[in-house]
Amino acid sequence: MAPILNLARFIRPYGKRAALALLLLTALVCMDLAIPRLVQRIIDEGIARGDQGTVLGTALGMIVISLVSALLAVGNNLLSVQAAEGVARDLRDALFIRIQTFSFADLDALKTGSLLVRLTSDTNAVQRVVMISLRIGTRAPLLMLGSLILMVLTSPRLALVMLPVLVLTSAVIVFFIVRMEPLFGSVQRRLDRLNTILQENISGARLVKAFVRADFEGERFAAANEELTGRAIRVMRILSGMPPVLSMCVNAGVVIVIWVGGLDAVEGDLTVGQIVAFTNYLLTTMAPLIMMTFLSNIWAAGIVSARRIDEVLRVVPAVQDAADASPLPRPVRGRLAFEKVSFRYGGEHAENVLDGIDLIVEPGQTVAFLGATGSGKSTLVNLVPRFYDPTAGRILLDGIDLRSVKQESLLAEIAVVPQETVLFSGTVRENIRYGAPEAGESEIVEAARAAQAHDFITALSKGYDTYVEERGTNLSGGQKQRIAIARALLMRPRILILDDGTSAVDVETETRIQEALASERDRTTLVVAQRISTVLRADRIVVLEGGRIAAQGSHAELMAVSPIYREIFDSQLGNDFSTAPLNDGGGPPPVEGGAP
Repeated sequence: MAPILNLARFIRPYGKRAALALLLLTALVCMDLAIPRLVQRIIDEGIARGDQGTVLGTALGMIVISLVSALLAVGNNLLSVQAAEGVARDLRDALFIRIQTFSFADLDALKTGSLLVRLTSDTNAVQRVVMISLRIGTRAPLLMLGSLILMVLTSPRLALVMLPVLVLTSAVIVFFIVRMEPLFGSVQRRLDRLNTILQENISGARLVKAFVRADFEGERFAAANEELTGRAIRVMRILSGMPPVLSMCVNAGVVIVIWVGGLDAVEGDLTVGQIVAFTNYLLTTMAPLIMMTFLSNIWAAGIVSARRIDEVLRVVPAVQDAADASPLPRPVRGRLAFEKVSFRYGGEHAENVLDGIDLIVEPGQTVAFLGATGSGKSTLVNLVPRFYDPTAGRILLDGIDLRSVKQESLLAEIAVVPQETVLFSGTVRENIRYGAPEAGESEIVEAARAAQAHDFITALSKGYDTYVEERGTNLSGGQKQRIAIARALLMRPRILILDDGTSAVDVETETRIQEALASERDRTTLVVAQRISTVLRADRIVVLEGGRIAAQGSHAELMAVSPIYREIFDSQLGNDFSTAPLNDGGGPPPVEGGAP
């Protein structure tokens, strides 16, 4: 129950609706409890005495009560739905906003599939708990309590006889509820796994098809689906034992009432009306208990889901503003200093991905990072916008530790073109000005020209108003990358990070992009590349190996002193090119046939 209580703040805004719903429900329960007493009156005072007026009058009163009960039930349902839907909406908003604050480390820990389940399935489970609590979940206990009181008032002796049956029934319900909660937790975890596989396959459908791995992925999905199905069947197997046990308790109770009550009636201690009323109150007591068994799975699932939602809402982002953080002083020059920077993914026993990095990037410089896969290139540049924080050492911007400034002011000065291009559903124009929504048309076109995207955009069916499909499926990889570069340039950042951001464009287009970037010397640019042609124009090239700086310098300097750099260069451009002079722009001479 603690997770549900932790989410109580989401119910408070709907407190008036909830209170009114419960008030209507209480009135409804009172009217329901009046019916058996009226039936007793008809039997004992009407039928037994032949008083037709009492019979008709009481019957008319029962009809009026039924009509009012129906109106109360409608009102309760409407208010309950409004409150429950409002809580679900607010939970989704809160979860989404919280996820937006997560650092990359938090997103690594809480997988995408799991977060999707918590935003959808788990939120719906909590919504059902709120709705049930304001309806049958509250009505059942009230009916049971009222019926118990009226049973005692009707016949204390019969009520005492029925007490063991009621205790046994309650114990059965508690037993099943306690058993169900951990089982529903395991079901949700398997649902997480299934959704993760589904999300991976939908986003990577082209890769699966290209590598002819549909059968393998089908088997992987089927295995996860089988685990989920098996656990769900186990849950339902346990639930299926509840109705027979409870039905036996109810039937035993009715038999005891008729047997003991019949003997008392023969001796004149009870009337027929009292026996009928007591039986009705017994059924009214037992029916909510049975009903609560069917609701127990909803309660158990809701408690588990509330715990999972609360887990997300309680996450303290690994990267967050310090208590005394201040906005980044302007103007920003763009000087970066890495001082003994180390970083590792995971716990303290994991190996360092970066180890003791010392590096100075002067304002306006273009510094390129080159190295084998896993050498730490992308990790290093991801530390600059504080997607992660170093596990040791510090990074300074204009002499200020990044951890002492507000993230929002830091990110306002940085634009990133990530390895994996992400475009959103919407027009090309909307995607380009995603980071600068107030940008004018001329600024958008200027950024697109610099990114070598203007020509292909104007050739599209609707130009800048062309709709980009989900994940940019109606655009090529190179087109998506150029739109992403234009999006970054439109922000006019002081620090631009290109994390393999031109890997999908040809060398000629890449050269023109580099020339456009080089025209603005007041911007510090960090370039991560696998392709040697990408780094030749950089002011400085940093070669990483095993998370350490193996060498750094200009192209000519590295060719002279760095075997690693020469090996990369020769493997891509060939030994003959190593002695060729760079052209006037600092890049390689034209390579016949396009990309090397």
